Amino acid sequence: MAKGASSKNSRLVYSTEQGRIKEEKPSEVIAQSDGIVRLHRESKGRGGKGVTLVKGIALPEAELKTLAKALKQVCGTGGTVKDGVIEIQGEQREKLKATLEAKGYTVKISGG
Repeated sequence: MAKGASSKNSRLVYSTEQGRIKEEKPSEVIAQSDGIVRLHRESKGRGGKGVTLVKGIALPEAELKTLAKALKQVCGTGGTVKDGVIEIQGEQREKLKATLEAKGYTVKISGG
């Protein structure tokens, strides 16, 4: 590295014609799935509050959020989408299984 150059700015690109050039973000990658949706119950890092995780749905982020909204409405509770996994508050595995099977997914309940 050149004298006086900072490692913090080593990726900075500047053009005299356009100003800063923004790095292109990688295109959205859809997680690969074996075709089985798995429902997990987890409470780690949530102060003892349990959530139901819905894993294995290979959909783009926008469609995943739409599905999560529908599932939250069925359960009457809150939730979110993180890293391609839908989190629904509380123990909701039976309701989610029935709803997802009605939508045509193959569903398995995982964990205790």
